[in-house]
Amino acid sequence: MNRITKLFKESTNQEGLLNVYFTAGFPKLDDTLKVLTALQEGGADLVEIGMPYSDPVADGETIQKSNDQALENGMTVRILFDQLKDMRQTINVPVLLMGYVNPVLQYGIEDFCKKCAEVGVDGLILPDLPLDVYESEYKHIFDAHGILNIFLITPQTSEKRIRQIDEVGEGFIYTVSSASVTGSKSGVSGDMEAYFNRLNAMNLQNPRLIGFGIKDHATFKKASEYAAGAIIGSAFIRVLEQSNNLSEDIKNFVYQVKNVSQEEINA
Repeated sequence: MNRITKLFKESTNQEGLLNVYFTAGFPKLDDTLKVLTALQEGGADLVEIGMPYSDPVADGETIQKSNDQALENGMTVRILFDQLKDMRQTINVPVLLMGYVNPVLQYGIEDFCKKCAEVGVDGLILPDLPLDVYESEYKHIFDAHGILNIFLITPQTSEKRIRQIDEVGEGFIYTVSSASVTGSKSGVSGDMEAYFNRLNAMNLQNPRLIGFGIKDHATFKKASEYAAGAIIGSAFIRVLEQSNNLSEDIKNFVYQVKNVSQEEINA
């Protein structure tokens, strides 16, 4: 069973699952595995590793800057795969790669999925990969290599399309809280609550994680009332920007978001 599917199927976490995003090769080129390891040790339930791209249109300034720095550091898809080649010797949490479809197409969809399976990546999030193109041209490749493709929905996504995504997608549905770029809002507004309640009433087969605007324990807890958990990106990137002790600062951030102690994580 795919690690993502297994996590949601077997989780008894009533407080919500925490998914943390960071950009590969940031702050420094060789920090990728260090950040991933500290997130696992801190108690993150799953991790998204961003593949830096020169034009990340859906991302706000914070993540854009991390993309720019990672590219300046020399990060590429091939280097990322090399950094992750031994990760399953120590990393047990589900790992996803998130980015834009162009670098994946340049690498070759078949080769990319094969490499993901080889290093232990469990799923992809490619916001600009059209649903119909994925279903007609690429789904059989993803399936052959055991890689899940995670789709995003927004408050503007129609019920018909949401149900199509729920039918085609697997793992979880990335539920964007608002029609904005990452890092631009914080908290859960009344409009968002109505949107989340509407989704809950649809009785979708896939669990959902809420992203955009989640930054601390309060926002994580609130979002988790309406879904299986939440996703933090920009707030975590800011921790990496300001860190003097990467491993400890990462673990302390995760403890704070989940409102647990190190002893509880290690128990």
